[in-house]
Amino acid sequence: MNEVFVGLPKRMVKISVDGTDVQVPEGTTILEACRRLQIDTPTLCQLETLTPVNVCRVCVVEVEGSRVLVPACSRKVEPEMKVLTDSERVRHSRRLVLELLASSVDMALCAQQVHGWMARYGAKPERFGAAATVAQPVKIDNDLYVRDYSRCILCYKCVEACGVDAQNTFAIGVAGRGFDAHISTEFTVELPDSACVYCGNCIGVCPTGALMFKSEYDMRQAGTWDESQQKVTETVCPYCGVGCMLELHVQDNSIVKVTSPLDHSVTAGHLCVKGRFGFQFVQQRSRETKG
Repeated sequence: MNEVFVGLPKRMVKISVDGTDVQVPEGTTILEACRRLQIDTPTLCQLETLTPVNVCRVCVVEVEGSRVLVPACSRKVEPEMKVLTDSERVRHSRRLVLELLASSVDMALCAQQVHGWMARYGAKPERFGAAATVAQPVKIDNDLYVRDYSRCILCYKCVEACGVDAQNTFAIGVAGRGFDAHISTEFTVELPDSACVYCGNCIGVCPTGALMFKSEYDMRQAGTWDESQQKVTETVCPYCGVGCMLELHVQDNSIVKVTSPLDHSVTAGHLCVKGRFGFQFVQQRSRETKG
């Protein structure tokens, strides 16, 4: 008989979050514990499929005994830890971070949840004026996706997805320091001349619309993009036998973009160039049939 080693069960750790006791497995982050209690903890740089980089600082919480606020997305729970997620100190920090972000970049295309957080914490970015970041021109150097860094908050998600967490292409990274820090290709070359393989995984993780399908960008420019009129259909990618799950976003009987669910066991939200951008043949076949 073959023996199968399944490992030891994780020890349960008891903590207190906003006065409520909860037991979570050892190694759980504070953010995961908050979500178990259905506490809406804002975060912009965190994603379940990516390594936490702790850069947006919107998820900070107050831990008893800690001199500074700690990032909930990466801080692991400890026995008898007492966490406050909505203290005045936490609210002040989150409000200030959201104000600074919204005053330096265009966050109009962020998810409605982000705008809800700004309203919840009373963020007023206009009091800081507008930074030069907003004035950057849109980079359109290929037919698949555009880069609008006037919307980039330097969350590092695209860098992580292009690197060891998904694609391992390392086509993009963070260049410069301080106020000059920005996302860039190697030696700032045009995207077609870089190591980019056009998997589009950077688009899939971008929270602000800084990276966008060319099809979506063109429709937004024309004023025809309407998510309320879009239907999402799940299907399996037809290009190979891996079994990647696709989410086809359809508007006016045409596919306008393709995503993949984060919780799918095969893709974890990531696709290759064929799966994400190779949907034009569906429209072409439809036109040929009608003709």
